[in-house]
Amino acid sequence: MKIAILGAGGLGKAAAQILAQKHSHTLVAIADAGGFAFNRNGLNAEEIGQVKVGGSVSQLSDGERSNDSIGEIINLKDEYDGVFIALPNLPNDFIPCVVQRFVEGGFQGALVDALKRTRAMEMIFELDPLLKDNNCTFLSGCGATPGLLTAAAALAAQSFVKVESVKIWWGVGIARWDDYKATIREDIAHLPGFDVDSAKALTDGEVEELLNATDGRLTLYNMEHADDVMLERAGVCERDQVTVGGVMDTRRAQKPVSTTMTLTGITFDGQRSVHQFILGDETTMAANVCGTALGYLSRAHWLRERGIYGVFGSAEMMPLWEK
Repeated sequence: MKIAILGAGGLGKAAAQILAQKHSHTLVAIADAGGFAFNRNGLNAEEIGQVKVGGSVSQLSDGERSNDSIGEIINLKDEYDGVFIALPNLPNDFIPCVVQRFVEGGFQGALVDALKRTRAMEMIFELDPLLKDNNCTFLSGCGATPGLLTAAAALAAQSFVKVESVKIWWGVGIARWDDYKATIREDIAHLPGFDVDSAKALTDGEVEELLNATDGRLTLYNMEHADDVMLERAGVCERDQVTVGGVMDTRRAQKPVSTTMTLTGITFDGQRSVHQFILGDETTMAANVCGTALGYLSRAHWLRERGIYGVFGSAEMMPLWEK
């Protein structure tokens, strides 16, 4: 399977490293704000990983500068089978508009994203008729949460005839916030007094000032996270039964808390019980987000090969693990 990545920040670079270790996958194209790189025989993941913050993949040996790198990747649509959209979704309609560009540009293949916010996910689901009509298969919300933990909740629900609640509490540790600038801004948008637009407008200096005031930690409660709409769409529970929060440490690589999905339900014989799914503390955000997204991209490709088109959430399908 040949793959293109949109975005060459922390997640895009990590995805490139994962693909380099997959025998059945080849990364042939990658794009960022400054340009793109393409090689039909495969790009060098080590070279991609060496692109510094503020740099661009256009500086790679296979790179080229462009003011419309997404358009350049669309023009190469016959060279790859699937696209991982590893871009920040600020504002809410950004990634939905990117997907629409790909489809209207003639791409017919598999797509995946790691979207977080409920409203953005609802906009993606509205694209279902467009993707069906153009033989595209898109799996959305396929990072860690939503994504890996959402799928775990859908699986855990099978023990019960009624699900009472799904609670997700995540922990992320990164040594340098500027390796994940877009991700940090997306999380800041969940803080009281902020929204998507105000978080996007923050300068790097203002972000650093905010982080200095909290010793680099962001603690988030009752986040607008699309786990709710996806579990509702899959029939597991109502969206108001899902709560998501967590702690982001932007100065230390160690997770401040373990990432846990807790599902409470009632069994057929009237017993109330709890299933928990806990991610290993050694697994990084990049491993859990990108590994899951690429697994779902493989599943989207698998579905498309069988004539199944349209938009699906991560609670409706299981990712496909490949060597």
